[in-house]
Amino acid sequence: MKLENILSTFLLGAWLFLGLSSLGYLLSKAVIDFKEYDRSVTVKGLSERELPADVVIWPIVFTEAGNDLNALYSSIDSNTQKIKSFLVSKGITTTEVTATTPSITDKFAQQYSDTSKPEFRYTAIENITVYTSKVNLARQTMSELAELGKQGIAFTSSDYQNQNEYIFSGLNKIKPEMIQEATTKAREVALKFAQDSNSKLGKIKQASQGQFDITPRDKNNPHIKKIRVVSTVEYYLSD
Repeated sequence: MKLENILSTFLLGAWLFLGLSSLGYLLSKAVIDFKEYDRSVTVKGLSERELPADVVIWPIVFTEAGNDLNALYSSIDSNTQKIKSFLVSKGITTTEVTATTPSITDKFAQQYSDTSKPEFRYTAIENITVYTSKVNLARQTMSELAELGKQGIAFTSSDYQNQNEYIFSGLNKIKPEMIQEATTKAREVALKFAQDSNSKLGKIKQASQGQFDITPRDKNNPHIKKIRVVSTVEYYLSD
């Protein structure tokens, strides 16, 4: 009876030993596999394009001055029509041209005006805006606007609020291609890193796409847009 108890205890101990040994081996291997699986590299891929703007917003601002308010409004209307006719003659349609209500200043009504009497009591600013997809035509017409200046229209120089604005509206058409290019370049960098480190490139761990950035190519060519996007991708590495 005692011999059977001893044998049972021995066998139980042996099985416990083997079980704990196997468990220890499996746990250690799992830790090693986990650490290998957790190795990763984060890379970035850039895609860039230079494309012409496909919309231009062109503000045309001129000023008028006078002492008779009715005559001032008549002069503004006359010059506005001259500008619209000029634009139409160059190929810009009337639907692409809008005029705002003129801004009139009465110098006599200004509380802190100079005590000396101004030559003209009223000054007016009128803004005519061209919104068109005919970018090249508009740019050519801008250079010919001096023809109206010779007819007595006083154009003002572009300030911060009245600068020409060039827009690229075709981003959705090129987005997929640029994202694919950025991701491909990121993978190329990751493959090079894996080769240099004697590793194998695995699956994507996580990825993020940066915002598309559209800026003028340079200050002298605002009608040419530089479009760029950066994709950030993290890949698993293994031996």
